[in-house]
Amino acid sequence: MELEKTEDREHLREQKLSAVWNNELNEVFENIAEHYDVANYVASFGMWGWYRHNFMKTISVNPRERVLDVCAGTNAIGIALLKRESTLEVYAIDRSCEMQAVGKRNSNSLGFRINSTIGDVHQLPYPDNYFDIVTLQFASRHLRVREVFSEIYRVLKPGGRFHHCDMLRPAPRLINKLYYKYLSFMLWFTATLFGSGKAAQNCQKYFIDALQIFYSISEFSALLISLGYTEVMGKGIFFDIIGVHRAVKPKQAINHNDPQ
Repeated sequence: MELEKTEDREHLREQKLSAVWNNELNEVFENIAEHYDVANYVASFGMWGWYRHNFMKTISVNPRERVLDVCAGTNAIGIALLKRESTLEVYAIDRSCEMQAVGKRNSNSLGFRINSTIGDVHQLPYPDNYFDIVTLQFASRHLRVREVFSEIYRVLKPGGRFHHCDMLRPAPRLINKLYYKYLSFMLWFTATLFGSGKAAQNCQKYFIDALQIFYSISEFSALLISLGYTEVMGKGIFFDIIGVHRAVKPKQAINHNDPQ
């Protein structure tokens, strides 16, 4: 399916997915929070750590920078960054209390402080120009992307960096077909193996649908550029199943919320 404008794709995603976004995802992540990380390692045949390693390689940090991890889940990114640079001021926001409870337990066990907020990432509760770095990993498929990325742009300082990683729509048609068959099986397998609740079991089709109408790597880069980001870098991992992007808020960025 070719959609010329990101607005068209976002409208299609809203039509097809918003019922799950609004009514079911909270319960899904409540079901899977305790085994989320282990299930991802199983479903990826142990490559989950390699995906994250490739993402982390794109992130450079300086002492005492302020970092926001959007849809932070179990705080894996915040913890990895604090292991690299302990002076960072790390914030996390996620809609799931259960996922952040696991994340808080994980960070506290290592002696790391991460400032956690439970809330809607479409309306970030932070001031303009506040963060040096914003990260978002494996969650954009469940979001109104243009809204969230515009909010991330707002809270980034001029010159701040946005780092993104997610499962995207593979461009080659053959890879598409094979990938969706594999993913369908692994969603069923991990849900059965870990005894996921009814909400997670019922959302297996949703996860496939969300990918089939999502962005390819090049489309994702174009979206970031259209929202005002510069120095946009996008690369694919493992037949473009995973996309990693880095983008910068221009140093002369205009704050569109300010009166002219």
